[in-house]
Amino acid sequence: MTITVARATRSELQPTQSLLYEYFDAIGVVVRDAPEDIVAFLTDPHCALWLAYADGHPAGCVALRALPLDGVAAATECKRLYVRPAYRGRGIAEALLDAMEAHAAASGAAWIYLDSKDDLAHALRHYQRRAYQPCARYNDNPQATIFMRKALASLANP
Repeated sequence: MTITVARATRSELQPTQSLLYEYFDAIGVVVRDAPEDIVAFLTDPHCALWLAYADGHPAGCVALRALPLDGVAAATECKRLYVRPAYRGRGIAEALLDAMEAHAAASGAAWIYLDSKDDLAHALRHYQRRAYQPCARYNDNPQATIFMRKALASLANP
């Protein structure tokens, strides 16, 4: 199986929407991305979204957006990491996070934040293996119970 990961463009709106809505169903949360929010992931210069393809079929995604936080310089937020069940266990989540983190670091980000739910134990262990650490709540997402962040630069300021 050939896995490719690339930053998505507006021309990939349909597979992006499909993966994101599948993600919301899979983790049992309220849909939080209106169609215009999904377009923003693909077109806004302060956002980015990567798609993973397995033998040409959409297999997973992850998004990144700027995160304005008081007292935290150069923060970004990891959103919507998802790999379809049929493609799990093949390193796709790692490849997606590698692409997202490399882009964030190259763009000058010092931190990547994320929120999650405590019942997503596998995902949380995955983030911990990648040096994401617990942090204080940084948003008002009522569905999130876990908050984490990762320093991208050795001189990152909390």
